[in-house]
Amino acid sequence: MRTFKSVYLLLLLVCISPIRANFILLPMDETTQKNHLKAYGITYWCLDKKYKASWLLNYRGGSFLLPDAPEIRKECQIRNVSFEILSDAEANQILDEISSPSQNMETVVLEKAPKIAVYTPKGKQPWDDAVTMVLNYAEIPFTPIYDEEVLSDQLILYDWLHLHHEDFTGQYGKFYGSNRNSPWYIEQKKDAEALATKLGYAKVSEEKLVVAKKIRDFVIGGGFMFAMCSATDSFDIALSAEGVDICEPMFDGDDSEPSYQSKIDYTTTFAFKDFILERRAERYEFSDIDMTDKRKEVPFEKDYFTLMEYSAKWDVIPSMLCQNHTQLIKGFMGQTTSFDRALIKSNVLVLGECELNGEARYIHGQKGKGFFTFYGGHDPEDYRHNVGDPPTVLDLHPNSPGFRLILNNVLFPAARKKKQKT
Repeated sequence: MRTFKSVYLLLLLVCISPIRANFILLPMDETTQKNHLKAYGITYWCLDKKYKASWLLNYRGGSFLLPDAPEIRKECQIRNVSFEILSDAEANQILDEISSPSQNMETVVLEKAPKIAVYTPKGKQPWDDAVTMVLNYAEIPFTPIYDEEVLSDQLILYDWLHLHHEDFTGQYGKFYGSNRNSPWYIEQKKDAEALATKLGYAKVSEEKLVVAKKIRDFVIGGGFMFAMCSATDSFDIALSAEGVDICEPMFDGDDSEPSYQSKIDYTTTFAFKDFILERRAERYEFSDIDMTDKRKEVPFEKDYFTLMEYSAKWDVIPSMLCQNHTQLIKGFMGQTTSFDRALIKSNVLVLGECELNGEARYIHGQKGKGFFTFYGGHDPEDYRHNVGDPPTVLDLHPNSPGFRLILNNVLFPAARKKKQKT
């Protein structure tokens, strides 16, 4: 009788116990996910804890599939990230749907948390840079580095590098016209000159060129580089002007070369070609790459850009970088707001464009064994960010599509490299 009761109790426990779940889904669609930005942080945290993860491209806005573990559930709850518990059968059903040739979806395995560096000068506030801000918000760890670290070959320690809104041409951000008498401008110029002297260079432009070349070599060797705003075009301009003095006297103490435009070498750049440099020191512009002054027909209320749609199974990389819960992203300004399509090299992919005027907002390419992404504008949730403006509060924008594009790039190096299908 006791044996019968024991068997009956065991069967009863089996019947009333829930089916064990094997996976956690972080949905990334528009209606389900409470905090898209922190969901990237959860995924990074799992990779850092040696869990494997999968990025489900084009499935519910680019969702993440994680193994089920109590600490992952707890972390999602702490960070207010929406998640769903899936049984093994339910997860396999989703993966089968994604693998169907009729679906523009793909599963990408994420294996290792990339080591992240942010190239940023000492003393910058977190809100001065959208990438630093969103990394902090998503709780993704990073290491700030600057010229001394780059020139001492410390880039080899990292997988992913972000370029703060830097001026690699040695013209101090072209703020001369509007801010040359401002204390902050005078101090930044003084600091830059002191650092160049300390590192053994006569001019800031010479020192910044060597830094740009070190970053170039990092990418060619297999690194991932992401840049926004003025770091995009000023980086390419610096590389193209090697050996050519393009700086006016107020920047480096001597005259620029009279015919420097004819000496620009477009073969050395990452993304841009045939651009014309802006000689006037008073203009807040480096060249005609930027569309800020050429986009008068794009009013604020219509300033959006559209993400391109790629084949997830064949064009995996651009598909990863374009994952979002919407294809229409609010525009935002910067020193370099967007890029003139006519000046982009043919081997560079345009990932996002404004349909009103055809400008490119978000571009990507390969250089050597590595990759780069250029994203126009300063802050995706601050339309016209000015010096001294208060910081963006990301708790008010936890589902920001514009910031999601930054975090797509952060996770990109974690993807397992797949064999080409051709």
